[in-house]
Amino acid sequence: MSKRNTQQRRHGILHLLNEVGETTVEQLARQFGTSEVTIRKDLTAMENHGLLLRRHGGAIPVPRELVHEEGPSGSKRAIGRAAAEMIPDHHRIVIDYGRTTAAMIPELESKRGLVVMTNSLHVANALRELENEPTLLMTGGTWDPHFEAFQGQVAEQVLRGYDFDRAFIGADGIDLQRGTCTFNEQIGLSRVMAEVAREVVVLAESSKVGKRIPNLELSWEQVDILVTDDGLADAVGQKLEQLGIQLICAAEDRSRGAQPEILMGGETPGLMRK
Repeated sequence: MSKRNTQQRRHGILHLLNEVGETTVEQLARQFGTSEVTIRKDLTAMENHGLLLRRHGGAIPVPRELVHEEGPSGSKRAIGRAAAEMIPDHHRIVIDYGRTTAAMIPELESKRGLVVMTNSLHVANALRELENEPTLLMTGGTWDPHFEAFQGQVAEQVLRGYDFDRAFIGADGIDLQRGTCTFNEQIGLSRVMAEVAREVVVLAESSKVGKRIPNLELSWEQVDILVTDDGLADAVGQKLEQLGIQLICAAEDRSRGAQPEILMGGETPGLMRK
């Protein structure tokens, strides 16, 4: 197989992934008329270049949130500000990993006496930069390099030893029928966060509505509040309110310039999602 044909096939794989969201090695081999061994080599090479994420027996596209960007988008900053406004002094909160949840950290500067637990080093490092010095707790657990977060049973056991006023959790997709969904196959920790908090707040941009990703993270029964941007369609908002979800739509402040990106773990940006 020539180098040109290999490049064409890999472009085709990327295009297909962006269309369908997830596929298997077997499906790709049939689609492109080649062997599963060749497809596996393609997927490995493409993952090494940050073009997709491997999953057992297949692959998924890299969410836009995982791609390097100059800083959090305007909608993420708006969501972060709105979420931070919900937090009074001396609140106990748990924050899931993700770029949208991380966008709320700079807005916590004025809060006093916060106790914050997180599974994300990205979030933890941002919290350590705050002058108000919130009490920081880490879940520990098994390190997941793809999502730059701790996962697993140890992290879940640590979480169950605490209780929180609010949990702030991101999402890769919003399925109006099922709930929030994610590319991450390890969904147990987010569910435990919801269990140990008196109120569960999901932070997600309106562009994620309708993305039906296979891994259900939280059912709507587990969610109290959805903080999103003002791009949410009225019909979608009405549907969510019918499900008993309190909706906060944050307007982007276009007078603010882009804020610098918070990087974790060295000079290269990680593969965070949400």
